[in-house]
Amino acid sequence: MRNTLIITVVAAFAAMAFTYAPVKPNHKTYKTVNSGIKFDKLSWAKALKQAKDSDKLIFVDVHTSWCGPCKEMARTTFQSDEVGKVFNKKFINLKIDAETDADGPDLAKKYSVTAYPTLLFINAEGKLVKRLVGKQSEEKLLSVANGL
Repeated sequence: MRNTLIITVVAAFAAMAFTYAPVKPNHKTYKTVNSGIKFDKLSWAKALKQAKDSDKLIFVDVHTSWCGPCKEMARTTFQSDEVGKVFNKKFINLKIDAETDADGPDLAKKYSVTAYPTLLFINAEGKLVKRLVGKQSEEKLLSVANGL
């Protein structure tokens, strides 16, 4: 009797597993597009040229793959709609891994980057205008950007 009960329960679960089909909604869902900072994939030489042609500063997020505060800023501050509006309008935005990107080690050395994240604002001639070290809030980042 016990074996019959076990076989019946197993058979019932097996039947449910093979006949389960998720219900599809009648409407389409759309993922919201985030309007945070749009980081360009440019070499340093191209970024300098683009900055000169557009008369903009270059904003560089110098980070590493292992940096916790860097990852947190990428998930929060850099995803802010307001930060995106300001930075996408005013700057050439670059994200540079100081250890693995082609220009990373040289830029980290040139601009004396010793902690991560380091946020650099650089003019078209390559001169450092402003440096922020460590995790920054949305408010702080906007304050600095609007002051440049």
